Amino acid sequence: MIDTKHITYESLIEGNKEWVAETLKQDPEYFNRLSSGQKPPVLWIGCADSRVPANQITGTLPGEIFVHRNIANVIVHSDMNMLSVLDYAVNVLKVEHVIIAGHYGCGGVAAAMTDKQYGLIDNWLRNIKDVYRLHKAEVDAIEDQEEKVRLMVHLNVVEGVNKLCGTSIIQNAWARGQELEVHGWVIDIETGFIKDLEVTCNNNDDFDHIFKLA
Repeated sequence: MIDTKHITYESLIEGNKEWVAETLKQDPEYFNRLSSGQKPPVLWIGCADSRVPANQITGTLPGEIFVHRNIANVIVHSDMNMLSVLDYAVNVLKVEHVIIAGHYGCGGVAAAMTDKQYGLIDNWLRNIKDVYRLHKAEVDAIEDQEEKVRLMVHLNVVEGVNKLCGTSIIQNAWARGQELEVHGWVIDIETGFIKDLEVTCNNNDDFDHIFKLA
């Protein structure tokens, strides 16, 4: 486990000052460019887990990825927060890629695979339990609990891709010919590497007609 004992409120402020100074030393015009606006080509929908920051994992800089995070990178059609981010990213920023990024060792997924109560979050985790319900036979065929959770991490991302592609925001973007791809990834926090689940969608050709908005 990462040692965070040295992290204090004051150290965060000092860390910021050091970062600004070092950044300006490397590039005096950096913040002038950053403050002029954003045009990121990617929307990242990831887990709120502190170990999976989008920019560090992908080696990108501030301004290059638009980010939304929640517990266990869940996609819920009634989540106005997520939908507002998606709408802005697709219709204003005109991103070309939307990535749903899960990760191994996800506490939210692991918690959803038990009958324990954790509080308010139980209502959110119910969405992951529904993923289990849809894939019960496949998941229950695995005896090792850790491997079950790893499979559920995959399935949660795949279901998220399907749900995201069914939103009116994505559907309408495709209908008007906007170049937009939705991808599903899983991050292995033991190695740092990204696993592409190869469930990319760039149109609704393979969707059943009831999921295609006229």
